[in-house]
Amino acid sequence: VLLSSIYPLVLFLQIWLTFAPVADKTAAHFHISMDMVNWLSTVYLLLSIPFGLVATWVLDSIGLKCAVILCCLCALAQPLVIFSPTKLAALWFPDHQRATANTIASMSNPLGMLIANLLSPALVHEEREVPIMLLAYAVPAITACVLATVGVREKVPPTPPSASATHSVSQPFVTGLKMLMRNKAYIILAVSFGAGIAMFTCFSALLEQILCVKGYSNFFTGLIGALFIVFGLLGAFLLGLYIDKTRKFIEATKIGLAFAVLASIAFAVTSQFRNQTILLAIISSLFGFFGFATYPVAMELAVECSYPVGEGTSTGLIFVSGQIQGVIFMLLFQALTVKIADAPYSTCTIDQGGALDWTVSTLVMAGLVSMIICFYIIFFTTSYKRLHAEASIPPSVNKTEDEAVIPHA
Repeated sequence: VLLSSIYPLVLFLQIWLTFAPVADKTAAHFHISMDMVNWLSTVYLLLSIPFGLVATWVLDSIGLKCAVILCCLCALAQPLVIFSPTKLAALWFPDHQRATANTIASMSNPLGMLIANLLSPALVHEEREVPIMLLAYAVPAITACVLATVGVREKVPPTPPSASATHSVSQPFVTGLKMLMRNKAYIILAVSFGAGIAMFTCFSALLEQILCVKGYSNFFTGLIGALFIVFGLLGAFLLGLYIDKTRKFIEATKIGLAFAVLASIAFAVTSQFRNQTILLAIISSLFGFFGFATYPVAMELAVECSYPVGEGTSTGLIFVSGQIQGVIFMLLFQALTVKIADAPYSTCTIDQGGALDWTVSTLVMAGLVSMIICFYIIFFTTSYKRLHAEASIPPSVNKTEDEAVIPHA
């Protein structure tokens, strides 16, 4: 079940970021502007906003099997897969493994981005090689379709893995939405972490364009993106293990996001200078290590502060918030760029629009994320409602469940 959920997540982010690491060569190959290439990423965000609400209903009302099969519809089904890790962890794993399971499933999302960041520049050295890249990505797409169809056979495991899974009291979809809209802590989390997702989206989609005008190659940009994700995977794995033992969701997210903000400011400044490869690599690694590490923890925190609302609904709306803000930020940052008449060090494949200076955009990006995360650190607080509900269940019930789960381990 975990593998069947991971593979489509990897695939979706490959598709979304296929052209971003080679944006200039894509524009040259298809004879379009860089703005049109950026819309290839933005349209994913736009489509997932309305279908995100549908995805949350499918996950909580119909089940995980249907969601995984429907993911083969690609962009329309993207939210069905991306929103599913917390639902997967809640239904199939005991409480002491939930954060780790959620981390593994959630981090398959950036793993797809890692593959795209490395594979696209490796396959495309000239614009005529773009079709070869697209054929290469067709192979995992077909594999994911087959695996998603046959890999998940049941909605839930035969034996509930935890007390909350046994005594599930998830609210109906519309009722759950109303409860979330009245939950102050959840709204703060949804807006703040949604902004973090939006910034991450912009960083990944625009990285090549930001750096190439300063003389950095597509290969180096792909390496920076890879370091960002690799260290993010490492940070998420370590933090997931820590959270499973300590349950310190709030402290972990606030500390991690604070360091991520500092790294984003450092990147905004350093990226404006040439020949800073080592420093940019270090900053990108730290940005990923602290920023990505909070991603699965924030998803678990969303479930904790919104329980008994369904896991798909509570995490899905955070992503919808992130997609809405992502569209706004993508359009804003592109609007803030300045055309450069003379860019002697640029390695961009220049289209008819000329080279673009992203200085103002990157500084605004860092300023916005700093302001929003400061708001989250100061004002967010909540009780862990799901953990408290599980603790209130009589010990005899938990003991019976644990004994039932052991033979299936």
